[in-house]
Amino acid sequence: MGKRPKGRFVDGVVLLDKPTGMSSNHALQRVKRIYNAVKAGHTGALDPLATGMLPICLGEATKFSQHLLDADKRYLVTAKLGIRTDTSDADGEVVSTRPLTFSSAQLETALAHFRGDTMQVPSMFSALKYQGQPLYKYAREGKTVPREARPITVYELKFIALKDDELTLEIHCSKGTYIRTIVDDLGEMLGCGAHVIMLRRLQVGRYPTERMVTLAQLQQLLDDAIAQDVVPSQVLDPLLLAADAAVADLDECNVPDALGVYLLNGNPVRVNGLKADALVRITLGEAHRFIGVGCMNDDGLLAPKRLMVMHDTSAD
Repeated sequence: MGKRPKGRFVDGVVLLDKPTGMSSNHALQRVKRIYNAVKAGHTGALDPLATGMLPICLGEATKFSQHLLDADKRYLVTAKLGIRTDTSDADGEVVSTRPLTFSSAQLETALAHFRGDTMQVPSMFSALKYQGQPLYKYAREGKTVPREARPITVYELKFIALKDDELTLEIHCSKGTYIRTIVDDLGEMLGCGAHVIMLRRLQVGRYPTERMVTLAQLQQLLDDAIAQDVVPSQVLDPLLLAADAAVADLDECNVPDALGVYLLNGNPVRVNGLKADALVRITLGEAHRFIGVGCMNDDGLLAPKRLMVMHDTSAD
């Protein structure tokens, strides 16, 4: 019999408001320790400079985090015009300085270029991999490697303000969009260069912004619970979104409890009304208990793809 993992089994999603100056992995580890969770993972890393919504999945919720990576996102960004850096943000080295000579009309024309469906060449300072290594590792060694342009969609790009040499925009975009690259490309289009000095992720998918919490708030709740001899989970767990929050947009397939035994053992079952190739959120019985996601197999049966593991939490 294997050793019991350190920590407790807790499933759900924390909508962390990540502070600036901290890596996404450091933020993840802080949340994991606060919740004393056995397993945790973040979805869609934010640069250390960036702040805002960083969904952190705990326990079984990590199995469905890929769906968060695929979600659209909304950002507020401020760009410093006239200065270009090698990382396209304030953490990089200055590579050029140029005067601002563009007009308001030229700015609007340039902004319009980025709206809708476009192709984007990712920055060398990104986590995308080339031959098994993240691009930023090559960049730090002064190397440039081939990157393929990728299709992205900017659903909305709003001009917020231009004060002196600082331009603020709000951008609603598809997965895989690099805001730093948009800013860098915009700076080159305007002929002056630009880099990101402030980036805040306002939203991920349809996650409620009012449910965001800071590390300071989480730590305070933990400290207060310990001081008052309260079980920390009683004050921390109500802040969690459900483990199936990442797949809330999928169609629900509710099956009788009797069929749940087969599904939870990995066996397909016959269900009416399934759409071919469509991933569904599987729930059981009148309680609509979420157990995982699945889709129709070649035999027209509902086949589970990713399933929740139900842990005994009585000892937590």
